[in-house]
Amino acid sequence: MSKAGVIGQFRSKEKLQLETVELVLEDFRTQVWLPVRHLDAGLPRLLAVCASWVRYAADPGYSGGCLLTQVTYDYDARTGSVHDRIAEGRARWRDTLRHDIDAAVAAGDLPSTTDASRVVYGLESLTAGITPARLLHGDRHADGWALHGMHTLLGVPATD
Repeated sequence: MSKAGVIGQFRSKEKLQLETVELVLEDFRTQVWLPVRHLDAGLPRLLAVCASWVRYAADPGYSGGCLLTQVTYDYDARTGSVHDRIAEGRARWRDTLRHDIDAAVAAGDLPSTTDASRVVYGLESLTAGITPARLLHGDRHADGWALHGMHTLLGVPATD
C-alpha cells in the first residue's frame, strides 16, 4: 500500500500519528504497568516497575527498540497535538513513578531527603539508554546495567 493509501485510512497524517501514539502508550501500559499495578504502592511496586520497564525497553517486541522512546525523540522538539499527547502520556507515567517514590519515602523505605523528581529523571534516563546501547553499540548487558543503575539510584541492593 502506498503512503497516501495508509494516511487515507485515517483521513490525515496527524490522525495516523495520534493513533500510533495511542497504540504505543497502550502497549507500554500493558507491558510495563499492568503486570505490577496490583502490588502495594511504594518500594515493592517501584522495584517491580523498574524490572518490568527494563524488560520492555530491552525487548519490546519491535526490532527498532522501545517505540515510546523513539516517538519521544521524534517529537520532543516539535509542537502540535502529537507532541502534546506524547508529553501528556509521559507526564502521567512520571506522576505514577513519583507516587510510588513518595509512598516509599512515607513508609521509610527511602530516605526522607529523596528528591522524587531527580529519581524519576534518573530512572527515565537509564531506560532511555537501553535501546541505543543494544542496537547501536551491541551491548548485550545494557538491560542489566540499567536495572543495576536503578537500584543504585534508589539506594537498594542490586539483585544481579
